[in-house]
Amino acid sequence: MAVQVAKDYVDEDVSFESLHLDPRLIQAINKLGYEHPTLVQTQSIKLSLEDKKDIIARASTGSGKTAAYCIPIIQSILTDKEGSRSSEHYTKAIILVPTKELSKQVSDFLNDLCVFCSKEVRLLNATESLGDDLLNSLVDEHPEIIISTPSKLVSIFENHKNLTFADLKYFVIDEVDLVVSYGYNDDLEKLSDQYLNMKQGVQVFMMSATLNEDVDALKKRFCTKPAVLRLQDVSEDNKDLRQYYIKTGELDKFLLIYVILKLNLIKGKILIFVNDLDRGYRLKLYLQNFGIRSCILNSELPLNSRLHIVEQFNKNVYHLLIATDESNEQDAEDKDEKKSSKSSKKADYGVSRGVDFKNVACVLNFDLPTSSRAYIHRVGRTARAGKSGISLSFVVDAKEWGKHRASSLATARKDEKVMERIRRAQTKLGYELEPYQFDKTQLDNFRYRMEDSFRSITRAAIREARLREIKMELITSEKLKRHFEENPEDLATLRHDKAVSKVRSDQNLKDVPDYLLPKAARKNPSQVGFVPFNRSNGRKRRRGGRNGKDWKKRKVDPLKKFRK
Repeated sequence: MAVQVAKDYVDEDVSFESLHLDPRLIQAINKLGYEHPTLVQTQSIKLSLEDKKDIIARASTGSGKTAAYCIPIIQSILTDKEGSRSSEHYTKAIILVPTKELSKQVSDFLNDLCVFCSKEVRLLNATESLGDDLLNSLVDEHPEIIISTPSKLVSIFENHKNLTFADLKYFVIDEVDLVVSYGYNDDLEKLSDQYLNMKQGVQVFMMSATLNEDVDALKKRFCTKPAVLRLQDVSEDNKDLRQYYIKTGELDKFLLIYVILKLNLIKGKILIFVNDLDRGYRLKLYLQNFGIRSCILNSELPLNSRLHIVEQFNKNVYHLLIATDESNEQDAEDKDEKKSSKSSKKADYGVSRGVDFKNVACVLNFDLPTSSRAYIHRVGRTARAGKSGISLSFVVDAKEWGKHRASSLATARKDEKVMERIRRAQTKLGYELEPYQFDKTQLDNFRYRMEDSFRSITRAAIREARLREIKMELITSEKLKRHFEENPEDLATLRHDKAVSKVRSDQNLKDVPDYLLPKAARKNPSQVGFVPFNRSNGRKRRRGGRNGKDWKKRKVDPLKKFRK
């Protein structure tokens, strides 16, 4: 699985051959299509292999951070294997990531790099759906590299009372700021104080998009005189990301998204973010009424299904993905807000960051995130690797919040305040958020259709859809797992954008007649006239009932009409 890299980050003055890497590793890199390392890779590889330095790297998406620690780790393991005649295996590296999805991506990338040296460098993705006994036996085989989330690694140590990694040489925390924000502090503390012997000689990598106080605290805990790489974010000079927002009411969000999607106002793949699980299913059912297919991505789905959904989305099987962002992190300015409890959500699931979405044309914030930092992570899913993209955010007017209870969302109450912080943050990065200009009166023609569809989505329908989706995905994830491993081509027939529930809807909603369109969009405006609701067929209705006279049916007593 090749990782997309922006051309602006490539260090064209350096080749991988000049870094004195193993020929097998060079061959794998060439197979992935990389000609030159990126800036962060060049510096990280040299500092790791030559200077043996701990490394803290701040670099944005598309800069090649994953390869920046994977390549020197594999190179070091291969060098040790050549110098030793022993055939025994020892765990040399532990890589911690915040989510299972990112663990799978890192594992796949490492497999690509080790394709010509898989016997020398064995991998274990500890976040896979493995039984405890099987996982323990795999750990006992001492794979050279273990990829895990912090909580999963702690559970491995708890099940292995005598487990030690005496030969550990590398310790990596990828997306370290996200690891902290997901509430893994206690797990990291246990790892450093109880389980891992962070002795002198264990080289530490910390990779992050941002460096803050939380990262500084981990640096003191794990690192010894680290080299800090602060690479300039080329996205500050990259104007390929256009950002728009629309101020609207809560119910009008559904009207806007219906018009945008049904009239194809946005071309390409769209990633829609919502802030609540029920919200995602409500939106899917609502769009389903109009014949608009979409798939859901949230923490309730099994891991195998989530990974397959992302994979198929990246292969352009689906063009509309509704992702639930359950982070709900707060800005530092929200001093009156209590920090949200981490135990209430899936700590090992994250979609606004850590998931490699490819070729996303538009990020649509159906629900605005609760912080400017979360907004940056969301819109970072588009305009990646030198490609252009747009973001569109719906902002609920404070005066409109709470007026329509069925469509109301608690996080939307402070949309205007959050948007102001987002605008300030984006201005510092050289971006400008522009209001999306359009004639709102042209939407009125579609309003009755929106209201009909919205009324059909009841709480019972949402609950049924959630249960049915989970049941379907569990069957797919567990019972068919072995079949798909043996027949990978059959995965193409598995779709996640099927209807999840039957709701009362009018089939006519799936088509948009010309008379509803703005005049500029009609095929032939001259032929659009009055459309009657009832057809008369040229007949005049006569008044008065039978024979034109008032006729009243008599009441008949069956007992009096009965004859013996």
